[in-house]
Amino acid sequence: MKPFTCAAIFATLLLSVVMPAASAQAVPSYDLRDITVGMPVGDLPNDGYVNLVCAGDPDRKLDAWSSWRNCPADDQTRRAVRFEFDPETSQDGTKVAGHPVLLTAVIDDKGKVSGLTIETDPKARLYIRKKAFLLGNQVKSRYGADGWDCKEQQPTASEQPVGGVFLREVCKKSVPGRMLTVERELFRKPDQDAKSFVDQTRIQITTQTN
Repeated sequence: MKPFTCAAIFATLLLSVVMPAASAQAVPSYDLRDITVGMPVGDLPNDGYVNLVCAGDPDRKLDAWSSWRNCPADDQTRRAVRFEFDPETSQDGTKVAGHPVLLTAVIDDKGKVSGLTIETDPKARLYIRKKAFLLGNQVKSRYGADGWDCKEQQPTASEQPVGGVFLREVCKKSVPGRMLTVERELFRKPDQDAKSFVDQTRIQITTQTN
């Protein structure tokens, strides 16, 4: 396996920029497998999902989605449940578009899935984690390349580009019934070595009332 270099990161990023953007497309029926933000939690299947725990109290394990009320509520009476894909039905593990991820479902007090959070796993192996920022592009393509409102930030004194590339971007898009937020970061802190850097994507899908 060839060693990972900063130049490789830049080449991969450049490729993702120059490739033709996906044209506008219909909003997917499901946001994650058979989960759609806004659906009743009672409609979530137990098959295919394992290791359900309360995001606010990871030691509190849940036997099924129906136990969601056992999790602590936030100030808006919402409860967050961490979960994984069942390895018996997902041989690649808990991945989205090939990226190892951490998954959280947010359930409101009416028993509806009011949000999904998908985060690239910071503990993934380096050769996989180095591409974490690309997940954001894949999400944008899935929901259509048009209509995204993106804002980019400049590096601070404690942030350095990786291979000449700095990325701190927040993109938002409204689709029927949902708001999408995609956050991407790629940079290195001055005290980090060549193999250490921040490289991540965080996706939030939340309900939206018109």
